[in-house]
Amino acid sequence: MGEFTFDDMKKINRDELGEMVPLELFRAIRLIGMYQGLPMNGKSTTITVGRKIGESLPVQSLEELLDFFIQLKIGMPVVEKKSENEMRVIMKECFCKGIPVQKGKLVCDLEGSILEGALMKMWQREVHIREVKCNVNGDEHCEYKLILS
Repeated sequence: MGEFTFDDMKKINRDELGEMVPLELFRAIRLIGMYQGLPMNGKSTTITVGRKIGESLPVQSLEELLDFFIQLKIGMPVVEKKSENEMRVIMKECFCKGIPVQKGKLVCDLEGSILEGALMKMWQREVHIREVKCNVNGDEHCEYKLILS
């Protein structure tokens, strides 16, 4: 069997439970299983996984990518600033909104890495992302700084 594709993920055949799982389960996998359970808060894993997911998304433009984030209920991304070499993206309604504040913690590297992977594939250039704000840190929203090479 080959690798899974994003289109494979859409093939859902659950008559009783349907296609949705609770946000609590996703949070548990991310923050208890990966963030607390893996070395370095799982950063190398979530970054690798996020990039791979981003590369697999069926999007052709920045606008499609931002819309896709909303469709998947990842969050509501808004481009705050964009220049030739830099972009800032605010993520409203991120998965972590509402989790109790823990100062100094930035936990949304997976979402940023999904953006990074999709943009690298679309634009055929290096993109480096860094999470600079997070709801869990007490910030009003999550935010990413992207450096475009």
